[in-house]
Amino acid sequence: MRRLTALAGTAAAARTYVRRNPDKVNRMAAKAAQFVDKRTKGKYHHQIDNAVRKVHGYTGKPPHRGTH
Repeated sequence: MRRLTALAGTAAAARTYVRRNPDKVNRMAAKAAQFVDKRTKGKYHHQIDNAVRKVHGYTGKPPHRGTH
């Protein structure tokens, strides 16, 4: 039960951070996506792209031109 409480607290902190720093979160998500896409040689491009789109959906900011 303690782990569940700790995870809930961590999730709440993450949501707060995303709300306060949407641009930074979008930038880091795009940067991480580029890195992973390059390392996997594009094999998981669609899955990575969907994950980045979800991040942009949570932040309420559309992806910038030139990002993933």
